[in-house]
Amino acid sequence: MKIVKILVPVLVLLALLVPIVGPIGPVPGLFIGGTPTEPPATWSDTSKVDEIKLKVPGLLPKVVIIWVIEHAGDLHVVGGTDSGWVERIGSGAPVEMRLGEETYALDASPVTDGWQPILEAYVAKYEPNYPEIVAGFPSLEEAKGQVAVFRLDR
Repeated sequence: MKIVKILVPVLVLLALLVPIVGPIGPVPGLFIGGTPTEPPATWSDTSKVDEIKLKVPGLLPKVVIIWVIEHAGDLHVVGGTDSGWVERIGSGAPVEMRLGEETYALDASPVTDGWQPILEAYVAKYEPNYPEIVAGFPSLEEAKGQVAVFRLDR
């Protein structure tokens, strides 16, 4: 009985701290970490980078772990239009991106025209290593209205 009295409060405390310390997997967090760095004039090759952390604005900021794609010299992120982080960015917002150990202050701008090649490049990048996940993505024809594409501007 003593173990239960100790274990339950410890588990409750951990459940409360994980989202604050996170992000961990699909659970968003509040802190992005990393070293604040000026964005480079050109991004280095991100073809081997699977995940970044993205901090989006809000009363309490939200840090999510997401995929990133470089297309035509710019970095882009993609999300479902019903996703909380996508809704927070809306028609554009300042964000922070952590790539490796460096954190960059950027602006996320929605790509409303010409987003199809970006989505195709995104799928091509992630399909080999994550075929089950990518198989659940909508087709290009279905993606309009379901998928939001954002360019991360310096």
